[in-house]
Amino acid sequence: MSLTLYGAILSPFVRKSRIQLMEQGLEYELVSIDPFNQPDWYADINPLRRVPALKTADGIFADSAIIAQYLHENLPGGNLYGSTPAEAAQVRWLEKFADYELAPLATFTVFRNRLLNPLHGKPCDEAAVSDAMEHGLPPLLAYLEQHLEGRHWFLGEQFSLADIAVGSQLINMAHGGQLIDELQWPNLSSLLSKLSSRHSVSALLPGEHQLVGKLRELAAKRQIH
Repeated sequence: MSLTLYGAILSPFVRKSRIQLMEQGLEYELVSIDPFNQPDWYADINPLRRVPALKTADGIFADSAIIAQYLHENLPGGNLYGSTPAEAAQVRWLEKFADYELAPLATFTVFRNRLLNPLHGKPCDEAAVSDAMEHGLPPLLAYLEQHLEGRHWFLGEQFSLADIAVGSQLINMAHGGQLIDELQWPNLSSLLSKLSSRHSVSALLPGEHQLVGKLRELAAKRQIH
């Protein structure tokens, strides 16, 4: 089946889909979509103009969680939802937790302020970043840290979409210059390290780091001029 994924490689939601596609051994074409300068035709792909979107023989699907469920239920590859209904529910809960609780702080506050705002000539709101790091994120990270206690992954020994979803947000936070404190959050730090060493992730990160470096250079030049 021909698969086309639309999105920007630094989006944690696009990253989530790319990792899943690779974990399932599915080939796909990536069409780059700049979230801030989208072509007009992308509205026909996703009228909400969000990334990612996935074009398949069965139709076009948007939203990373919907894409994840489609890939899991309709295409071959590894099982990323556990082996029981309870585990599947737990995976979906943690995915939702990452997308709706972590993302507003890790990606839309830390990452956006530190990397995207300077690129677009906007000031970095360091007060917002500090508030996220000192007040917003700690209770969320504590919740996830507790879930990982004594476990290799969120489902124990089985790698799942929960690990991908949470890890994708932590990667964006790191792109924004905020690494997980391994002393305060040892389980999350270990999770991110193990996730980053998987081929499905390690194959993506060099390109991401290269792009982050280029964006920082562009932002610095704009500030000079």
